[in-house]
Amino acid sequence: MPARLPDFLGIGTQKGGTTSLHEWLCGHSQIYLPDCKEVHYFDLNHERNESWYKNHFIDAREDQKCGEITPFYLFHPNVPSRIHKLLPKVKMIVLLRDPAERAISQILHAKRKGFETLSPEEAIAREQERLQQGGIWSLQKHSYIGRSRYLEQLDRYEKLFKKDQMLILKSEDLFEKPAQEWIKITEFLGIRSDLRLPSMPKANEGVSMNEKLKQRLRRKIRKELQATADGIKERYGFEWTWN
Repeated sequence: MPARLPDFLGIGTQKGGTTSLHEWLCGHSQIYLPDCKEVHYFDLNHERNESWYKNHFIDAREDQKCGEITPFYLFHPNVPSRIHKLLPKVKMIVLLRDPAERAISQILHAKRKGFETLSPEEAIAREQERLQQGGIWSLQKHSYIGRSRYLEQLDRYEKLFKKDQMLILKSEDLFEKPAQEWIKITEFLGIRSDLRLPSMPKANEGVSMNEKLKQRLRRKIRKELQATADGIKERYGFEWTWN
């Protein structure tokens, strides 16, 4: 069978449920995903040749839809044009989580993985400075507020791709209304909607934070992300309860 390129991409957002989505899709017989969840071809590995990318899908059957999920794709400013150049008709799934909760979750993730040595408050305060000076590392690891500004990220894609090429879902619905969201996903990808709904595990769960600290961060972050939440509500109808 000739080497293939993906039919669909999961492009983000980080800490929005992409790991759970990957595990869910892996259980469908009509889907092929590489063993590594995040291929990073259009961001960190964009200098590699096309054959390197195709090799990730070499074992896919002819009757399967190929895809890969790399959440950095949504945020990296150069990725939309790179995807469009190689895959102008690709389908893309985007998961959007409460922007404040997403940012806090990323901070916890970064500290747990050793990517972040600053306190949460200091990391937020120094984000712009680090993004300007830290290159691709900080763009990927320290973009807490930036990654939660969804509108400017989506705008980059919507300028290049048709509306029906993107399925934008609310992350919370993926866990609270899995049957409803599963139907949307399977219809979007053009695959069978199995009668037995697969379980939707909450991957990367179990990380806690002092509740007072979390609320303090949430109040601080809310001021910077209110416009994002309002814009997403107006454009897509997603609403989060902020307190």
